[in-house]
Parts: sequence; C-alpha cells; structure tokens
Amino acid sequence: MILITGAGGKTGRAIVSRLIDKGIKVRAWVRRPEACPAGCQPFVGDMENRKDWDRACTGIEKLYLICPNMHPHEVAIGRMALAAAKAAGVKHLVYHSVLHPQTQEMAHHWNKLHVEELIFASGIPFTILQPTAYMQNLLPQWSSIEQDGVLQLPYPAESPISLIDLHDVADAAAHVLGSDAFVGSTLELVGTQALSQTVVCEILAAQLDRPVTFAEIDLKEWEAENITLPTYPRETLLAMFRYYAKYGLIGNPAVLRLVLGREPLTLAQFIANTVHGR
Repeated sequence: MILITGAGGKTGRAIVSRLIDKGIKVRAWVRRPEACPAGCQPFVGDMENRKDWDRACTGIEKLYLICPNMHPHEVAIGRMALAAAKAAGVKHLVYHSVLHPQTQEMAHHWNKLHVEELIFASGIPFTILQPTAYMQNLLPQWSSIEQDGVLQLPYPAESPISLIDLHDVADAAAHVLGSDAFVGSTLELVGTQALSQTVVCEILAAQLDRPVTFAEIDLKEWEAENITLPTYPRETLLAMFRYYAKYGLIGNPAVLRLVLGREPLTLAQFIANTVHGR
C-alpha cells in the first residue's frame, strides 16, 4: 500500500491514476471525501494534525509526500510526516520537492530545502523529486492565447524557464515508487531546456497557426487583481515572479530522460495535444 498525500490536487490525482493503472494499491489523503480519486482507499485528514499522520501511515509500505502548494508550515508538516513514517516502518519515502530548492528568495523553494534536510537526517530510505514549472500552467489563460493571440505573464519576455508536462511527472513518480532503483537519489525533473517567453510564443504560434504575442503584466497590477489571495501565497508568488525576472528557472532534461527511459514531452507536443483534446 502506498500513501499519496495531496491526492485531490492535480499532481496527486495524476500520480494516483498512474499507480492504479499499474495495479498498485493506493491510499489517497484528501481534505474532503468527494475529492478522493476513484479506485483507491480514501483517507480524510488534516496534514497539520500529528494524530492524522499516525493513522494515515499505519499499514503502508511507501509514502509519496506532497505538501499543500505554498503552505507556510511545510517544514512542520514534513517533520510530522517523517516522524509518523518512521514510527510506522515506512520502507521508502518519496518527497515532491521543486527544482532549485536552494533559492532563498523564493520561500516555497526554501521551505522544501529544509524538508529535504530533515529527510536526509531521518534514516528513512528516500527519493527526492524536483520538478520544474508545469506546462499545464498555460491552461488557465488558454482562451486568451487561442482566441486573442496573447500570452500574459508577470515577468519579462526574456525570462528563461524550463518546463515539464504534469503527466511526465506522474510517470516519473510511478517509476520511482515501483522500483528500488532510485532510492537515495535526488532527481531533477525537467522536460525542456530553458525557454524564453518569446520562444514559448513562437511555439504556440506554430502549433495554433496564428500569431501569438507576449504581454508582461505589471506586478502592482497583478497584486491588485489578486488582493483576495491570503497574504503568504500572494507574497510568495510575487517573490517568485521577481526571481524569474532576474534569473529564470533553468534545468536540463537529461535526468528525466533517464528516469522515464524515453524522451520527455516537448512543449510543441503538449500544445498539439491540448489543441486536439488529447
């Protein structure tokens, strides 16, 4: 039995789906029963409750730890997860981290670095996965891209960002959970070389057969439009946008290619699949 936390989110659901396809038994930690993916054992709990962690880890062999996105208490959650996993005799812990957790300017990256450090000291056999930004992040503004021919982002056109398809992340997670081959490793999951947003627009234009231009959103304008977001995630996102403007997020697909045993999905393929509904 494998426990997948955050199983109601897009990453958790994708991983659960891959594992179920492989016939692997999954316990899915969700916040509400209706969020549980089909075909697995539901577990409803609060990740900030240690007793829930003890219950969730009872009878499992492996744990895939996904913390809630940009959670201010991720380190505390990681500490509780590790204590419960160790007490339950978990044989393999896989942590869903992020590409370049060493970047202190981005709080959600920096918190994951501290969880990684706790994992190293825990004595639990581990694998750490460090995915880059998802190609799926384009989807919320797909109508603007497809109909208006405009890609709008709160950082400059020249910002170099490496991307990955969510389903490649799920495939990599399933490979790692289904084998001991990557125990003790830290794996950067990157699907593309770093792409400027100008290049992203060129790829979109080629696949959509229409011009696509880039428009940078002013950070003050973005903040005003997202003022209803809680303070921590809003400030964390603003810090991330500033970091992207200065440095981007640059990775290399070589490790993902090794894990998958095939070529990662390209951005052009992802866009083509989106256009054709695949």
